[in-house]
Amino acid sequence: MAMRPSLPSLTLSRRSKILLTIVAVLIVLVVVAVKSTGVYINWLWFGQVGFRDVYSTVLWTRIALFLIFGVLMALIIGGNLFAAYLLRPPFRPMSAEQQNLERYRVMAEPRRVLILVVAMIIAFFASGMSAQNQWSKWQLWLNSTPFGMKDPQFHTDISFYAFDYPVYRLMLGFGFTAIIFSVVLTVAVHYLTGAIRLQTPGPKITPAARRHLTVLVFVFMVLKALAYWLDRYGLVFSDRSKFTGASYTDIHSVLPARTILFWIAVVLALVVLASLWLKSALWGGIGFVVLMVLSILIAGIYPAIVQQVSVKPNASTKESPYIKRNIENTRSAYGIQTGVQVDYQDYAVAPKPDPAVLKESSPTLDNVRILDPNVISATFQKFQQNGNVYGFPPKLDVDRYTIGSVTHDYVVGVRELEQANLSGNQTNWINQHTNYTHGYGIVAAAAETDVTNDTDKYAAGGIPPEGEIKPTQPAVYYGELLPQYAIVGAKGAPQEFDANGGQKVRYEGSGGVSLGNFFTRLAFAISYKQTNFLLNDAASADGARIIFNRDPRAMVQKVAPYLKLDSDPYPFVDSATGHIVWMVDGYTTMNNYPYSQRQSLSSLTSDSLSAADKTASQPNDQFNYIRNSVKATVDAYSGKVTLYAWDESDPLLKAWSKVFPNTVEPKSAMPASVESHVRYPEDLFEIQRGLLGDYHVDDPVVFYNESNKWTVPIDPTAPVRANQPPYYILAAPPVGDSSEAQFQLTSPMNVNQQGYLAAYLSVDSDPLDYGKITVLRTRNASNAAVTQGPEQVYSNINNDPTITKDLSQISAGGNAKVIHGNLLTMPLGDSFVYVEPLYTQNTTNDSSGNYAQLQRVIVGFGNQKKFGYGETLADALSDFLPGHTTGQTLNLSGGTTTPDPGTSNPTPTPTPSGSGSSSGSPTTTPPPASEQALVSQMNTAYESLQSAYASGDAAKIGVAQQRVNELLAQYLSKYGTVSSSTPTSSAPPSSPSPAPS
Repeated sequence: MAMRPSLPSLTLSRRSKILLTIVAVLIVLVVVAVKSTGVYINWLWFGQVGFRDVYSTVLWTRIALFLIFGVLMALIIGGNLFAAYLLRPPFRPMSAEQQNLERYRVMAEPRRVLILVVAMIIAFFASGMSAQNQWSKWQLWLNSTPFGMKDPQFHTDISFYAFDYPVYRLMLGFGFTAIIFSVVLTVAVHYLTGAIRLQTPGPKITPAARRHLTVLVFVFMVLKALAYWLDRYGLVFSDRSKFTGASYTDIHSVLPARTILFWIAVVLALVVLASLWLKSALWGGIGFVVLMVLSILIAGIYPAIVQQVSVKPNASTKESPYIKRNIENTRSAYGIQTGVQVDYQDYAVAPKPDPAVLKESSPTLDNVRILDPNVISATFQKFQQNGNVYGFPPKLDVDRYTIGSVTHDYVVGVRELEQANLSGNQTNWINQHTNYTHGYGIVAAAAETDVTNDTDKYAAGGIPPEGEIKPTQPAVYYGELLPQYAIVGAKGAPQEFDANGGQKVRYEGSGGVSLGNFFTRLAFAISYKQTNFLLNDAASADGARIIFNRDPRAMVQKVAPYLKLDSDPYPFVDSATGHIVWMVDGYTTMNNYPYSQRQSLSSLTSDSLSAADKTASQPNDQFNYIRNSVKATVDAYSGKVTLYAWDESDPLLKAWSKVFPNTVEPKSAMPASVESHVRYPEDLFEIQRGLLGDYHVDDPVVFYNESNKWTVPIDPTAPVRANQPPYYILAAPPVGDSSEAQFQLTSPMNVNQQGYLAAYLSVDSDPLDYGKITVLRTRNASNAAVTQGPEQVYSNINNDPTITKDLSQISAGGNAKVIHGNLLTMPLGDSFVYVEPLYTQNTTNDSSGNYAQLQRVIVGFGNQKKFGYGETLADALSDFLPGHTTGQTLNLSGGTTTPDPGTSNPTPTPTPSGSGSSSGSPTTTPPPASEQALVSQMNTAYESLQSAYASGDAAKIGVAQQRVNELLAQYLSKYGTVSSSTPTSSAPPSSPSPAPS
């Protein structure tokens, strides 16, 4: 029989081994260098913004936890493995079982030290990496602050659940992990060394191995006893019932069961420990099995029986006292306590409100916002871009300014540098990062004015800045759209394009990290994988700095890693410094507030804006406590980040202020010029309105049955089905008869999953009454479910024949699409007024015309299905005058009506077929207007015509021309001649000019 030749063995020469070692070392050095580069760059950035202590505290906490728990786990597992090896029996009977194991022992014996070291290294890194991720819980535990309130079950300060309980859980988890792995690995070593012999005659385990495993089981039983005791406190987070917190079953069966199991575990642990002096190895196993069986019976099956037999048939009454706990604690945790933050008012809605209030001056009607910040970004881009390199975010912001003692709300947007707009040679590295470095200026429009058709009405804009709101330092180096980094400040000839390239400037601010040494440039070259940091003169020039981490929201998140941030930062002009400043709202949250309802942060803050990616989406984190504890500002020029303690009573903020001392300024340090622009944050309001849908109810039985639940309306104007976002408005306070307008954040609430209005929520943003939530309850016994909600109003708008016919004519030809703006709901005159702006947008391939232009304003009032409809708000409101019809000022009714002075409902006068009516059916026309009124209407029509000529939109020009001709014919038929103040038009002017007045 021929023997198979042996396979050739691969041997490496000494030189090859050296080369492979060098390559391996180089790979390790590269990995370490890349990781170290990130640490070094962060170290530089945090130092530049003045928050290096934050970075160092987090870094050293992570390192300490990594080392402490890594070493501890390695020692526990390594010590037990070493002990198991030392306790190996000197003699092993050579049974068949031992013969099979012998070859493994022979292989492992020479490598026992290596195996031990590898096991300890794995334990070290696994445990260390897990522990360092929990740095925030450990820091809060070390710096805990009392809440001053106790939970209703165990009467323990809330701080125990916020700070102590999570760390105790971490300690137990670490202990169980260490013991379980130790038991498994120790059993394996004892079996391999023959201390445990399953198939050999005689004793199955040596006394030494038995004592070793008994000690481990004893430690496990002690940990289990501690877990049972801690589980008692965890019941305040139970989700057994429809609410968060200990329910009837938890209190009457689970709590006693866990107390009993605690004592059983203690007794069994002592029995296991006593077995060290006994010869039987079964006590440890018996104790473990007994504990598991009792745990299933007492803590599992018994509570399930109580829940099904006793509680479920009588849930609303059995759970009543515990639901009451949940209501009270949820309101406290979310800041919606009745009589503290929330004021409930019954709002008696009149079935037929008097439309006369619509022609009276009021803070609400005088400040109705007709500009939708979610629609007109492209309009700002069209008229205020002033250079292809600039852009605006898809969603603009709403803020208020007081100018000349008069307060208005404004739609605002920063003219930022948008790298996606660069083209041609603008896209090379030098241009992208050294020439085009920043944005320029802020654009603002009073919310009640139409800047989509009249570009002279901007309150701020232009290059150089013009208008009522004018920054003295318009350069924007920090914003939401800016490129990843920019190299600025190099001495010599200025090279940064400023003000649409009209001039070049040199950055003189304090932002950015110096590139003055080679190692810093090398670090950024590695980080950004860009050799130009080493080769380009702009990076190595004297005074060169790199500005990075430029997004205000990301900057605040880095310097305050303990905060959840609002999804919508907003800009304002600081009147004290003249700089553009970003405001970012920060929240402290936790998920361990006893009896408070746990919710998903993502679900509560999801709306039509986040669904369309116009605002950031929040993470899907569970929480049951939130405070708007911090308001942060970021200077758009210098990048200076300032944190202000807005809620100084928040215990979480107090604890974090101990962790990071001197990083948060007191509320009193906030300048008046900044405080005047503080507004109530949208995400917090969305969270609170979502909770108020259930927690406005006081009666536990009603709460449990959900018989008076409110829901957030679906946004009827959004292309996707999502919640309607809240809207900022400047209007009269929801209660009282104040003549002063109030800047507020508002939202209607529907009857549960229905279209009827159940309530109206408004929260004050003015510093004096900041955070006061007023709830107008409209649903009561006398007028249950009679008030229309936004979805019903929108449906009625789409069913109005006059409006739908006009909109179909506007979009005829397919060159324009109609965009429905935000549908605002506001209380007025014992009812509600609804206002929606309508825009058109060009749909041709000509991008220069693809922006929104305001065409119509729709007004609804009360439950009437009649709407006001006109080019302006005033025109739409005039449709509610006696004798007027929908679209009166647009001449959409097609006939005449002679009003009876004694009635508000005139009798229509039939119009012959072919005389302005397409069908010959009875129609109406407006009453004769005075000469001055006609002149005013013709001036307005002529201005619209001029805007149409400027837009180049043929369809719009035709509509505007027809309107001018109709008014001119009406004037001539009544007054015979054209006065000197009356505009005329028959052909497009060579250049638009203002209409005479």
